Amino acid sequence: MNPATDAGPALRDIHLPPAPGWWPPAPGWWALAILAVALSAWLVVYLYRIWRRRRYRRAVMTEFDRCIGSVRNDPAALAAALSNFLRRLCKHQDAAKAALSGERWLEHLDRGIDSDEFTRGIGRVLVEAPFRRSVQYDGAALIALVRRWTRSALAAGDAHA
Repeated sequence: MNPATDAGPALRDIHLPPAPGWWPPAPGWWALAILAVALSAWLVVYLYRIWRRRRYRRAVMTEFDRCIGSVRNDPAALAAALSNFLRRLCKHQDAAKAALSGERWLEHLDRGIDSDEFTRGIGRVLVEAPFRRSVQYDGAALIALVRRWTRSALAAGDAHA
């Protein structure tokens, strides 16, 4: 007997396949990369819209403060400036509403804050004061009312955007 055949043939050791390369990635990694890029693009657009809304809101409130500061000591001019400010702000939302006058204008403003402070309260000054030579009213209350309406309009605009 042959000693090599008794022990069996001389076998070589098992060879493992080479380690997989990193390129090209598996399909799951491609899907994950596409998802990450899409999510990043959505996040950039979302953050840009938030930044743009906040910038617009700051600009509107700065314009509001400028209107108040320029005519604070003249009640008739303050009422006229606030009325013009509200009309310019309405023009951005609905140009037809900015063209309203008198009671219809005040009713539109009341609908913006769900109250009757424009038609029956201090807000009536917006329609009456600019046409009177001497008018007395609570300027701080009117400013607070217009500020509240402005914030409400900006929040409603954010909800629609």
